[in-house]
Amino acid sequence: MNTPFDHDPVQPPRRGLLSRIRGNFLTGLVVIAPVGLTIWLIWSVVGWIDGFVLPLVPQTYHPDRLIQDLLGLDPLAQINVRGIGVVIFLIFTVFVGWLAKGIIGRSFIRFAESLVERTPVVRSIYSGIKQISETIFAQNERSFETACLIEYPRKGIWAIGFVSTEAKGEIAAKTDDTGDMMSIFLPTTPNPTSGFLLFVPKRDVITLDMTVEDSAKLVISAGLVYPNGKALEDGEPPIADLNNRG
Repeated sequence: MNTPFDHDPVQPPRRGLLSRIRGNFLTGLVVIAPVGLTIWLIWSVVGWIDGFVLPLVPQTYHPDRLIQDLLGLDPLAQINVRGIGVVIFLIFTVFVGWLAKGIIGRSFIRFAESLVERTPVVRSIYSGIKQISETIFAQNERSFETACLIEYPRKGIWAIGFVSTEAKGEIAAKTDDTGDMMSIFLPTTPNPTSGFLLFVPKRDVITLDMTVEDSAKLVISAGLVYPNGKALEDGEPPIADLNNRG
């Protein structure tokens, strides 16, 4: 016999059919979206390169024409061979790089650049694009190796940045008497490819133990994906190197 003090254990509310369908849909979307967007992006880039390269190839040597002749198909049949343009582009780029390393190639490049330098408008465009290309693709350029914390946009508010280099020359001389300044790239969320270049005194920069990749994930996810999640569950969050502030 039940008394007024007897209570049934609280049962969690049952989710309705629409709620379960919605949950399954969101879960499937999380699984499918990265795969689908990656495939779409690669497919689009390959198609863009094909559309740029294949018109430069004589019609007789087009991949679809060669396949039609090989299989004896109707010349009016449309065959889309995607990716051949990428292969041609890679082979051509490797060939140009090989020529550029030789004496003849270097001489030709210097001659061509001297002509470009005499053209007012083209000179500015070419020099800007060349500087960007050398910064991104040059093998001897340093990449971001260290993540850090700096107080930005005001004291007491912290932001994740990436250490680029130590400031040199006029910037170092005119910003700090000790010349101990660092170039910090401060990425934006959720697009870390844009951001700000800040020159910060080294004493105000806190280096982090987390890798640049983990820091980038934290920035892109707006703080939702924290690195070393297992350590956090064990109550051991990564600690910044505070001794570097002194």
